[in-house]
Amino acid sequence: MVFLLNRTSRRQPPVLDRVLNLEGRSVPLTVRENARSTRITLRIEPGGRALKMTIPPGIGEREVSSFIERYRGWMTTRIAKLDVHPGLGDGAEILLRGEAHRIHHTGGLRGLTEATVIDGVPVLKVSGLEEHMGRRIVTFLKKEARKDLETLVTRHTKAVGRPANSLTLKDTRSRWGSCSSEGNLSFSWRIVMAPPFVIDYLAAHEVAHLREMNHGPGFWSLCRSLCPDMDNGKKWLKRNGSALHAIDFG
Repeated sequence: MVFLLNRTSRRQPPVLDRVLNLEGRSVPLTVRENARSTRITLRIEPGGRALKMTIPPGIGEREVSSFIERYRGWMTTRIAKLDVHPGLGDGAEILLRGEAHRIHHTGGLRGLTEATVIDGVPVLKVSGLEEHMGRRIVTFLKKEARKDLETLVTRHTKAVGRPANSLTLKDTRSRWGSCSSEGNLSFSWRIVMAPPFVIDYLAAHEVAHLREMNHGPGFWSLCRSLCPDMDNGKKWLKRNGSALHAIDFG
């Protein structure tokens, strides 16, 4: 969200980070000055767990506080829409490759976490102590994510004629993937909750950076050649990505 304002050349006192109370929910707000900014920008971080404000030089505490009060309703409404996940207890649902799976806690202390179908319903069976369910589900999702991404990266690197040096999985909030100049690829394991065409788009996007370390026309042309359904993948992540980040696995 971007808001225009008139700049002032008078130097103001530094603006401090704070925690906002949005109808009973505490949300941290970071405030950063950017010398090139000509306007205040306010961004909701993935998952709705934090807010980030960027301000031009010369903006002081009083103006930032006034801005916050003017847009408090907007922030509250937008964040509330993201806070929809009911948790990961027995009977709740978790996405796997875009398909909702009902979580079934087996009650057994041993056993593998596995996706199966019971009476026509996709189910994720989880054993072990109930307080460890989140950790076990994360381990399972990471394993599935690595399996999918290694297959896709292998296919796409062959197409571009550039090998990847490594593939790592992280739980990043600021980006879904990255590619270093050394050819190291990194992905958020949460992508395995998205539909297959979205996972394919993300893999193609980062592999394309092995040849094009930019987001220019050449990069997007290469990305589209690797993943013809690129546009739908981008749109899905834009609409649903924050909801995946909002899931708390404990």
